[in-house]
Amino acid sequence: MLKKLSAAALVVAAGFAFSAPPAAAAGCPVKDTIKFSGLDWASNHFHVSVASYMVEKGWGCKTESIPTTTAPSLNALAKGDLHISMEIWYANNREIWDKMKATGKVMEPGGVSITGAVQGFYIPRYMIEGDKKRGIKAAAPDLKSVADLAKHAKLFEDPEEPAKGRFYNCKIGWNCERVNTKKLQAYGLDKTFTNFRPGTGEALAAAIASAYKRGKPVVAYYWGPTWVLGKYDMVMLKEPEYNEEIWKKLDKAKSGKGMKATAYPTIKVIIGMNKKFAEAAGPITTMLSKYHLDGDSVAKALVFMKENKDKTGAKAAADFLRKNQTIWTKWVPADIAAKIKASL
Repeated sequence: MLKKLSAAALVVAAGFAFSAPPAAAAGCPVKDTIKFSGLDWASNHFHVSVASYMVEKGWGCKTESIPTTTAPSLNALAKGDLHISMEIWYANNREIWDKMKATGKVMEPGGVSITGAVQGFYIPRYMIEGDKKRGIKAAAPDLKSVADLAKHAKLFEDPEEPAKGRFYNCKIGWNCERVNTKKLQAYGLDKTFTNFRPGTGEALAAAIASAYKRGKPVVAYYWGPTWVLGKYDMVMLKEPEYNEEIWKKLDKAKSGKGMKATAYPTIKVIIGMNKKFAEAAGPITTMLSKYHLDGDSVAKALVFMKENKDKTGAKAAADFLRKNQTIWTKWVPADIAAKIKASL
């Protein structure tokens, strides 16, 4: 997955701020407010909320989540304007993250926020198999891969450009938008589909949900774990098997025209830190080196967020911490775990 960081965003305590006692009074290893990358998708909100809660209640630190998008957040991490990013989708951001690491200004503590994360182009299963209970006939039984999309473009008619189908991409500013745009060009789908970028991640999810509820055709990029893929029966269209060499070439290219493309790899979503901060933060860095959640655990949290209208992930984080103490207590010393438990 998958973003621009204004100067104002770095200094304004907007978005998801968390209150805490003064750092010095509670033994926080750093005196300044710890700034997390407030990337604007649900799983990141959840991870930031979990880590922030643990840091606040365990060590008495102050934390803040700064609204941002992917690429600017990584630059801010290197500069020290941000301290922690709980979600770096390495496959999507390989080039920029490798450059940042080469400067020696950022590091990976070793924690994994999501294992087995997936990305791809999705359509509803009912388009292929139909749905008798809903009275939906299979509109495209032979639509199994991205190579089949061109001949079925009319099914996905773009109301603003009826001669083409509409492909729902990521929002502009997410790195997946750049990747998907080049993929469409490489597959020749830019000739038969418009490249529609919703204004927000929520708008992308809403477009898929709206089409699904009405039993209509829709083709969109999406990723998992997410509440969307958990709630709706979607099928990932086949692409050429992931090839690292092809992926790197496409990633570095300015355009996908005349290029080959490949499927997204199944990846780990890693944690990144400003190196100077990581060295000063000691036990917090150790916690993040042990932080590890699988896709199923994250998916459950995302469903909780959706069902409870929990946009910041704060409720889901508290629910996770209450119900999964055998998991997170392994990330911190016993005395810190006791403080966190007492606060729940």
